[in-house]
Order: sequence, then structure tokens, then C-alpha cells
Amino acid sequence: MKLLRAFTEHPATIGETYLGHLWQAGSFGLRMMFAGIACVLHGIFPFLFVTTGSDSVKGLHAEMSARRERALRGEVPIR
Repeated sequence: MKLLRAFTEHPATIGETYLGHLWQAGSFGLRMMFAGIACVLHGIFPFLFVTTGSDSVKGLHAEMSARRERALRGEVPIR
């Protein structure tokens, strides 16, 4: 069952199931992609999405850091 462990070991260290981790990581990834698109559009049109990239990075960092701290304290992450 080494293969199964490869999918469940890391999520378990932060109090998540594989599917819960997939959902959360996917959510973070999609938000990063949308922020990246906003940054590209901002580069072309400087008057658009002026703070979207930095606001997104700050928000994602705060959310990820809080989830990590809860996991380190042994608390179940909020889904």
C-alpha cells in the first residue's frame, strides 16, 4: 500500500483527508491562476487590477499560514 500512502501521508499531517486536501489545494491554485491572469492584464492595461495581485498573495499567504498554525497545534482545519 505504498502508493496509497503517497496520496494520504501529507494530507494527514495537516489534519485533512485526500479529498479535503485536493479541494483546498485546488482552491488555492485556482485563486493563484486568476490572480496571475489579473497581473498579466494589469501589465498590459496598467489601470486594471491595480492591487489584485498583491491583495491575492497577501490573502492566500495569511490563509495558508493560519491553516498551517492550526495544523501544528493539532486543530482540525476549517473547511
